[in-house]
Amino acid sequence: MIIALLVFLAVIGANVIVSVYLERKLSAFIQDRLGPMEVGKWGLLQLIADLIKLFQKEDIIPDTADKKLFKAAPYLIFAAIFSGFALVPVNRLLQGADLQSGVFVLMGVISLDIIGILMAGWSSNNKYALLGSMRSVAQILSYEVPIGLCILCVAITSSSLNLQEIIGQQGIFSLEPNYLFGIKALGIETTQVGGFLTWNIFRSPFLFVVFIIFIIAGLAEANRAPFDLPEAESELIAGFHTEYSGFRWAILFLAEYGMMLLLAFLTAILFLGGWNSPLPNIGPLKLATWTSGTDGTLSMHLWGAFWLFSKAYFGMLVQMWVRWTLPRLRIDQLMYLCWKVLTPLCLILVLISAFWRILMIW
Repeated sequence: MIIALLVFLAVIGANVIVSVYLERKLSAFIQDRLGPMEVGKWGLLQLIADLIKLFQKEDIIPDTADKKLFKAAPYLIFAAIFSGFALVPVNRLLQGADLQSGVFVLMGVISLDIIGILMAGWSSNNKYALLGSMRSVAQILSYEVPIGLCILCVAITSSSLNLQEIIGQQGIFSLEPNYLFGIKALGIETTQVGGFLTWNIFRSPFLFVVFIIFIIAGLAEANRAPFDLPEAESELIAGFHTEYSGFRWAILFLAEYGMMLLLAFLTAILFLGGWNSPLPNIGPLKLATWTSGTDGTLSMHLWGAFWLFSKAYFGMLVQMWVRWTLPRLRIDQLMYLCWKVLTPLCLILVLISAFWRILMIW
């Protein structure tokens, strides 16, 4: 247990270093920034300079703040997000907690970070921090509705809430037959072909729409641009963490990138085959079989971890690309998109998923 804990801590720490460097480089390419391109070889010294600057900052606690809650809030936010990694199946063998209702337990654990966010804003005794925390809580609670409905669509289609079972149905190890777009009448069985043709976005024609909605709602859930309204510098200075500095601010920064990675993992698991290979078997060229390993062997577990992390980091790159490309929305546009566009659409998709599952059984 201690070894697993240290491994996850190392993964999250390494994720922040890699993610910050990738985001610096991507923003530099998109917006023609000089620092990440010119400071050191390949811009590597920019990251080191940022770390040195961060840890040299004084750790300030406002005199009028509720000091106990102010100190505890960043750790509560980080703990809520960090706990979610215990439910992520890295491969068929490595998973902290293999629960039958794992997908909803994961969303429930992540949701606890709103307590820390509200605590951080209120304990700061700063009106801007309080407004930022209230915005953030309202945004996260609102977008959990379409996210939950998207997960429900996948759960109905897969007839399972177990993350390992959901992944297992999306590859050559599936125990039930897969058909292209889930349509038996086409007669195109893809179970032994494997690869991307057995991913959930190809198992049902409407799950690709669910996938797009999940990405949009996930960006809002992680407070990433263009949905970073709680941290709108032009209005709220820096949102709920306005009064934080030094190492405590670093913990909040760590939690943000941890949330990005966790949502990228969940997207890969629910829609992109999880630890299954994206390469299909093409006639005698058994790409899916070669890049999946033999069932129960070490090679299968290594390949599984490689594919899951590759898909997750591709998802993080998409999140970064969106951030440095699209402008920020207004708060009324943000809530309109959630309650009047995404939520009604998701309710319709849930109904379609139920009927589709009945047709699949027949």
